[in-house]
Amino acid sequence: MRFLGRRRRSPPVGPRKNQWNDPQGERAAKEASRVKTGRRKALARWASVMTGMMLVAWLIVMGVKYSGPALQMLLEIKTITVEGVHHIDKQKVLDLAKVKSGTGLHHIVTRVIKEQVESHPWVKEVEVTRVPFHELRISLVERMPAAVIRADSQNFLTDAEGHVLTRLGQTDDDTLPLVMGIDAKALLEGNQSVRQVIASGIELAQLVGQTFEGRLQVNVENPSNLVALVQGVRFQFGEEAVGEQWERFRRVKPTLRTLNFDGHGRRASEVDLRYENRIVVREGG
Repeated sequence: MRFLGRRRRSPPVGPRKNQWNDPQGERAAKEASRVKTGRRKALARWASVMTGMMLVAWLIVMGVKYSGPALQMLLEIKTITVEGVHHIDKQKVLDLAKVKSGTGLHHIVTRVIKEQVESHPWVKEVEVTRVPFHELRISLVERMPAAVIRADSQNFLTDAEGHVLTRLGQTDDDTLPLVMGIDAKALLEGNQSVRQVIASGIELAQLVGQTFEGRLQVNVENPSNLVALVQGVRFQFGEEAVGEQWERFRRVKPTLRTLNFDGHGRRASEVDLRYENRIVVREGG
């Protein structure tokens, strides 16, 4: 027996929907989300850093603006101490240093002050020190007078290294050895070879002075034949080291008992040390 009724309509034909999950698609979506989140976080960090740097810069500017006067007052120089002066006037050192009143210690360039003070002929070495909170200390080492140099009928005072300390003119200092035979122009120009000759003459004077009393005169006109005169006795030195030549004379001197070297009686007038391994002694009247 056939039953009559409405037939169920079939669904329309079309693309089939995916009824199952896609694992790869989900992973791609999550990865894209993480990338976007990372970018947002990086941008936020960069913005924070820039904001922090701008804040620090503003604080520095404001700090310098308002702390400058306070820092100046805290480090203002109130005392300048000068140490080691004997021949130089303290005020002269201060004039050379050129430190203005009220200058802050943090504004001082010690190298510049050192060079300025060392420009003085009597100054050998300078040390400049900042002493917290208000003191600037200038410690110097002076050059010591070692000889009178006679050049072109004028006298000059020098140290043991041949540096000219001052011009004496016709004034003399008989407590110091007299070195002669120097060109005045080369001396004032600070010629290095002239300084070396002067240093050799002063060394010779010191050696002879250990044995003989009285003022020594040294002629250095010929550097290879230095001549020393003391108590009327003339000593000639050759190119060999003067110390070795003088030591040779000192060993021989006790054997020359018949000769005096003090200008009295039968005396020696000249001692020639220019010959190797022998000494020539000439007698005077």
